[in-house]
Amino acid sequence: MAVIRVTKQFKFEMSHVLWNYDGPCRNIHGHSYVLYVTVKGEPMLHAGNPKYGMVVDFGDLKKIVSDTVVKVADHSIYIGNNAPTETLATMKSMFERCEVVNFQPTCENLVAHFAEKIKLALPKSIHLFRLRLDETATSYAEWFAEDNPEK
Repeated sequence: MAVIRVTKQFKFEMSHVLWNYDGPCRNIHGHSYVLYVTVKGEPMLHAGNPKYGMVVDFGDLKKIVSDTVVKVADHSIYIGNNAPTETLATMKSMFERCEVVNFQPTCENLVAHFAEKIKLALPKSIHLFRLRLDETATSYAEWFAEDNPEK
C-alpha cells in the first residue's frame, strides 16, 4: 500500500520574549503563528471501518494538535528559564498564560518543542513527518523527522 502524507494547518496568537537577545525581540512581542503539521502513514484498508481510506481523520489530527500545542500556546507568552528568577516571578504574576520553557523561545526552538509534544500524542500507526511554523508572513522554521532520528 502507498504511504501518504497528510497536512493540517493551525493558527494561533502567541507572545514571546528572547531574554538577553541583542535586537528588538528582547522585548515582549507577539506573532500570528501558522503551524503546518504533516503526518505520514498508510490509509486504512478495512472497508467496514469508518476511517476507511484515511491515513488519519483530520478531526482526530485537529484534536491532537489542539490539545498538545494550540490550547497551551494560544494567547500565552513564552519565556525561557534563563531569565532571572525575579523576572520569571513577575511574568507569572502579570500574565495568566505564561509558559516558562527550558530553552530560548525562538521560532526554531518552538517548532522542535511542538514536534516533541505532537509525536508523543500520535497513534502508533501515524508518524510525524514535518512541522512548519510561520512566525511572520516571510519567516518560518521547519522540523523534519528524517533530520531528527529517535535516540
